[in-house]
Amino acid sequence: MDAAAYNPRTPEEVFKDFRARRAGIIKALTSDVEKFYQDCDPEKENLCLYGLPNETWEVNLPAEEVPPELPEPALGINFARDGMDEKDWLALVAVHSDAWLLSVAFYFGARFGFSKEDRKRLFMMINGLSTIYEVVTGVAKKPTTKEKTPKSNNKNNKSGAKPDIHPRVAKTTPTQPKEESDEGEENNVGEEGEENEEEHENTLCGACGDNYAGDEFWICCDACEKWFHGKCVKITPARAEHIKQYKCPGCSNKRARA
Repeated sequence: MDAAAYNPRTPEEVFKDFRARRAGIIKALTSDVEKFYQDCDPEKENLCLYGLPNETWEVNLPAEEVPPELPEPALGINFARDGMDEKDWLALVAVHSDAWLLSVAFYFGARFGFSKEDRKRLFMMINGLSTIYEVVTGVAKKPTTKEKTPKSNNKNNKSGAKPDIHPRVAKTTPTQPKEESDEGEENNVGEEGEENEEEHENTLCGACGDNYAGDEFWICCDACEKWFHGKCVKITPARAEHIKQYKCPGCSNKRARA
């Protein structure tokens, strides 16, 4: 819909466009889910979810021209809204949005004659991001080891700085090393730290989709158990101290509709 106004011509520019559109769609399906839900009125005509290059989103009718200037998103997402469980419906929209973003990116690649190496570079940059589906459903952050949520203490943080995480997060007690010699303890701490850091890298913010970082404040939703940057959900460490049970915007809005 906006290709005439913005035409990225290099792999880096196309990736920047991809990332911005992806950010807009993630907002629609997470922090802005209440408005998105309302915009997808089943009584309206076939509607599509568009991610825009300025990191915003819109629900609108498909382009009138045939063929369209850009590949079109999935048509008629509003018709399935009331016929499915909300989580399943959002996951379905997320999957189709992932496919649409790839089609737009490689449309630009074909249009501007990207070489084989250009296409490979573009794909590698895109593949470095989590999919919208992974962000919306939390699939990417599910544990492959013992813990399913990021935990941190001074021992497992290489920088020595304790990440500023909501106190409620400590649902499980970190495993304490057995009494050993000082040398044995140091080895155990180093191995545990590396293992935990690798595990944390698989945790994604439920709002923006970026990976866990130990130097940022994070908070976990008690309802859906997704993790969020404090800045993404407008929660500060000071405010978190007074929250007994935190619910993310998506879960709060869902409860209000019920």
